[in-house]
Amino acid sequence: MTLLAVLSAVLLSIPYLVPHMGIISLFALVPLLAMERIATLSGIKKVWRWHYPTFVLWNALTTFWVCNATIGGGIFAVLANALQMSLVFGLFRLSRKAFKGVLPYLFLAFTWIAWERFYFSAEISWPWLTLGNSFARTLSLAQWYEYVGTIGGSVWIWACNLGLFGIMTVLSDGSWTERWNSKAKAGAIISFAAVLLTPIITSLVIWNSYEEEGTPLEVLITQPNFDPYQKFQALSQDQQNAVLEDIIRENLKQRKDNPSPEPLLVLAPETFTSDVNLDIVSMGRTFRRMVGVLTEYPNVNLLFGATTMKFINSDSRPSDTARDLGDGNWLQTYNSAIMTDGSARYEIFHKSRLVVGVEKTPYPKIFRPIDDLLGGVMGRDIGQDEISLLHVQNNAEGKNAVSIPIGCAICYESVYREYCTGYVKKGAMALTVITNDAWWGDTPGYRQHLSYSSLRAIETRRDIARCANTGISAIIDQKGRVLESTPWWETTVLRGEIHLRKGETFFVRNGDIAGRICTFMFVLLLLALVLQRVELCLRVVELLLVFLLGILEHLLVCVVALVVADEHHHVDRANFDVSERSCRAERHHAKHHLLHFSVSVGVS
Repeated sequence: MTLLAVLSAVLLSIPYLVPHMGIISLFALVPLLAMERIATLSGIKKVWRWHYPTFVLWNALTTFWVCNATIGGGIFAVLANALQMSLVFGLFRLSRKAFKGVLPYLFLAFTWIAWERFYFSAEISWPWLTLGNSFARTLSLAQWYEYVGTIGGSVWIWACNLGLFGIMTVLSDGSWTERWNSKAKAGAIISFAAVLLTPIITSLVIWNSYEEEGTPLEVLITQPNFDPYQKFQALSQDQQNAVLEDIIRENLKQRKDNPSPEPLLVLAPETFTSDVNLDIVSMGRTFRRMVGVLTEYPNVNLLFGATTMKFINSDSRPSDTARDLGDGNWLQTYNSAIMTDGSARYEIFHKSRLVVGVEKTPYPKIFRPIDDLLGGVMGRDIGQDEISLLHVQNNAEGKNAVSIPIGCAICYESVYREYCTGYVKKGAMALTVITNDAWWGDTPGYRQHLSYSSLRAIETRRDIARCANTGISAIIDQKGRVLESTPWWETTVLRGEIHLRKGETFFVRNGDIAGRICTFMFVLLLLALVLQRVELCLRVVELLLVFLLGILEHLLVCVVALVVADEHHHVDRANFDVSERSCRAERHHAKHHLLHFSVSVGVS
């Protein structure tokens, strides 16, 4: 059993660590299911001793790199995420006591998908290991995500694993040869083949036939390569600004000498600067310096990341996330993206999907007072209520004016599939991702993060320009392919084009249909499970009431007999003996009812 548990953890991890291995996920859960079946048939208890370590090992193998940024946070992420997976599996184990046949396995799949879907919107959210992400580096088989999204991939993975496990089960217990006729066998094989091959064929057809759409937009992606652990000790903000300015000037020489009427977008990474006061944005040192550079390059727009802040004067706490500066002064912080050009106009977008602990204090009414006692170690950023777009513009007016709507996902937001469709619903013609993945070091973390942008490109059919402080920066096309990319941990630039596309995919228009259906089925089966348990409880209560009523009835008879005997004290000794024997007989009947109740409960 231990070997099967370890095998399943390793197979689940491979697609996240090795390119083009997504197909392994279609049978990676089979060893785990086989382990559980062996435990059930053998009568082994406490099976969590195997399935919880399976999920811990899977999480550790694929997301150990979180410890590079925060050891405590990394360990907590592994153990807590594995615990949630294990609770899903434990609920499946419980359902086997009420459901028969394939129902417990369907309940397992529906519960898992419902949990994955909930996890994307939970206050404490870490959906990195959504099963559908297994195909993030096997893009030729993920093209059908434009219809079903990543959760649809999770449904496919569960369907294939359960189908294969079901066939293995009937082969091992003799049902295939002894009880299944030729039609049943053919039906099972054809059904499994259809579940396995339909998404593959659909994806390959799209992969080989899809053509890039839209007009081009020139982009210049900068990769300044600042070590985040030494960023403020090694270089002042002015020195960092000088590095970005030199990169822009060096790569836009030709555009300065020969101005173009077409807009160009320059990207700088997440949290490039931290000197932006939202009340006086145009007065910030970095903002003024960048605008000064852009005045020399007409029609060039700059999108850069910034830690922004708002100072609030109030006698009482203005929000649960505001930091107390004393004397009625409070500080509210944001992780933002700012779009500007040589005219000094600006637009700001605040990151909404924040990293728990580092950027965000979850359930602030509960954890903020605790964090205050610890000295304010948790992040207190807040996001905006709904998605907004940024616009790439030229300097022309009237008919020649250009304003291109762009969606900007900041770092971790690129993991959230339905959230990113919001940019397209708002009218975004292309997407950008600005991030700083250097915290994790040279580990699988930044490569996994890059690959999830490919899934967002497929789901929305939008080109993506990705800017990462230390890499990997990339230009991703509408099929999710990385057309151009930069090396890791190197100061460099990437110049190219992204295509501007209109229209919405089925997934953008309709959202996560697969997830909603599975959640609905989970609720139905959970109700059935609860009602069955309630029915058993009601039966026990009914038997208990019958028993108690029987006892009361016989006690009443005894009391009546004693009262009658007391009132007729003149009755002779023989008659009294008869009453005493009658009372003993009633007590014998009560014992008989107690024995009958015990047997009935045992049978139930």
